[in-house]
Amino acid sequence: MRSSRRRRTFLASAGLVAALALTATACGSGDSGGSGDDKASGESAASSSQNGDDKIEVPDDIKDKLKDHGIDVDQWANGGWKNWDKGKWLSEAKDFVNPVIEGLWKPERMKSAKDPDKTISAQDAAADQGVSDPAPAPVEAKAEKTPYHDHAAPVGKVFFDSPEGSMVCSGTVVKDVNHPGKSNLVWTAGHCVHAGGSGGWYRNIAFVPSYNDLGKSESELGGATAPEIAPYGQWWADWASTSNEWISGGDEAGGAGAPYDYAVLHVKPQQGTKSLEETVGNALDVDFSAPSTQDVSAMGAWGYPAAPPYNGLTMFKCVDKPGRLSLDPTLPTMYRIGCTMTGGSSGGGWFRVVDGKTKLVSNTSIGPADNTWLAGPQLGPGAEKLYETMSEEYGGQ
Repeated sequence: MRSSRRRRTFLASAGLVAALALTATACGSGDSGGSGDDKASGESAASSSQNGDDKIEVPDDIKDKLKDHGIDVDQWANGGWKNWDKGKWLSEAKDFVNPVIEGLWKPERMKSAKDPDKTISAQDAAADQGVSDPAPAPVEAKAEKTPYHDHAAPVGKVFFDSPEGSMVCSGTVVKDVNHPGKSNLVWTAGHCVHAGGSGGWYRNIAFVPSYNDLGKSESELGGATAPEIAPYGQWWADWASTSNEWISGGDEAGGAGAPYDYAVLHVKPQQGTKSLEETVGNALDVDFSAPSTQDVSAMGAWGYPAAPPYNGLTMFKCVDKPGRLSLDPTLPTMYRIGCTMTGGSSGGGWFRVVDGKTKLVSNTSIGPADNTWLAGPQLGPGAEKLYETMSEEYGGQ
């Protein structure tokens, strides 16, 4: 049973909510000192796309990678991807593959996707109290107004398959500095694309912006059509990057990879030529200045919590003044806010207002078992390098 909650108000909170609604309308187009963040530059890798006659088209270099791991390319789309044998679970940053499988993410399959257990953990017990600020009071998550495309257009759900089954996280459309107005980049958490030190890349990764745009209940969605569930379609990831620290040190409780638990997807529509940003109407800048918590009056986290008491069908948000969370004195501190969102909200963007403009400043990574707060990584030079690599090498594809 959750502890009683203290009402907390922040003048900037209302401004953050208003600014996000204003900038997210679909109507057009610091580094932590001594953190080792500079190492967080996991390489990106290619996947395949699908051509007009619904055949899986895998580039020759990806075919070679699959064959090197004993994977039959022709059998992949017919269920071969379900083979999670350790020797065939690709883990290295350069080995990411994600060929489109036509019709895989049907409405019912999306509705039944679960939150990954690693999304929310009881990590707070290991916090370094010498650096961490006191745990915040819980902030009750509030349902976002509908339609979502009018109030939080860049926010959506990230679907993927793992050895445990179909899973779901949250994500945010972010701007592409080298392709203004035409971004196909999505920000999410590293653990939404890669299992960390004990596994490898997840499969069938797709982004659905403004999922369940009208916020319909489970009963109302009983016979929902694909456009009702995914009003802007499904956007499969054809490139992905996460930090080397997450790949080597991430685990189900966050682990040493938690302060580096971020990822960028490059997505590609299955049909049409419009970019993701053009389709949903907006994208957010990413703030890589890693501002001190003393300098920020409020941060807001948006996402689709899927673990009870939520069901993953509707979008929620929390706004609070951030504090610091240190898991270990040798690791960078993380941001922490009070929030009752549960698993499934992981990967969802954290936003702050800078000069009247909403920017993404972190993403949901970990939280305690009693769902009273969320923590997210500071985005410093390592995260910026990862983002720039995605933009420069893959943004125009």
